Amino acid sequence: MHAVPSFTKEESFIACNVRFALESDPGLLPRTSREFETEAGVLRSGWFLVKSFMSDVSNTRLNPLRTAPNLLTLGRICLAPFLVAAILDGHYGLSFGLFVVAGLTDALDGTLARILKQRTMLGSYLDPVADKLLLSTLFLVLMHQGLIPARVTVMVFGRDVGILLVAALLYAAVGRREFAPSIFGKGNTLVQVAAVAAVLLQQLTAAHWVAVVRMVALDATMVLTVVSGLHYAWIASRRVGIPAGGAPGAR
Repeated sequence: MHAVPSFTKEESFIACNVRFALESDPGLLPRTSREFETEAGVLRSGWFLVKSFMSDVSNTRLNPLRTAPNLLTLGRICLAPFLVAAILDGHYGLSFGLFVVAGLTDALDGTLARILKQRTMLGSYLDPVADKLLLSTLFLVLMHQGLIPARVTVMVFGRDVGILLVAALLYAAVGRREFAPSIFGKGNTLVQVAAVAAVLLQQLTAAHWVAVVRMVALDATMVLTVVSGLHYAWIASRRVGIPAGGAPGAR
């Protein structure tokens, strides 16, 4: 007697159903144990094909441009020209509202990426680019309107350009693509957002606290611009000469 092949739980379920169908029509039953083994082999092969297909479907990656977090980030980028137009036309109420919407999309994209597990390489690069593009453009436009001192805008632009150059040099020299933001860089982005919001809000109200927030935020922007720039320079000096998979990052 030949031993009956062992089945997994799924294969046993399929085999029982097929056997029930065959018993309903005895003429279809295999006549020998070898034929039975052949039928069992066919069932096992068929199950593996179905299982492999289901695994491939479940592992299919979403198009990064179609994920909700990246769509929100792209939407934030698209808001930039409308914000600029509103400021240049003197519609500060509209510009403040659009800036709040942009801030909400910035908060939501990271949250959705974690909840929906839709973190992508594109998103990790696109999010900081969107932030820098929006804030740098607003600083430039507000300086043009005489609402932000030129020295603040020059410092902000100088730091961002310096970081881009250092990141490009690190990539060219040691093949490093990651250049994660430090705590000082995140703090600098936060005070920049507060400064822009306060400047726009000051055009809508003469409240004393708004003027105080504007002054403090602009001063903090200058301080953190210098501190974060020096910190990035220190991180870059430590990474020069270290292979891309070497020391841990600064995040």
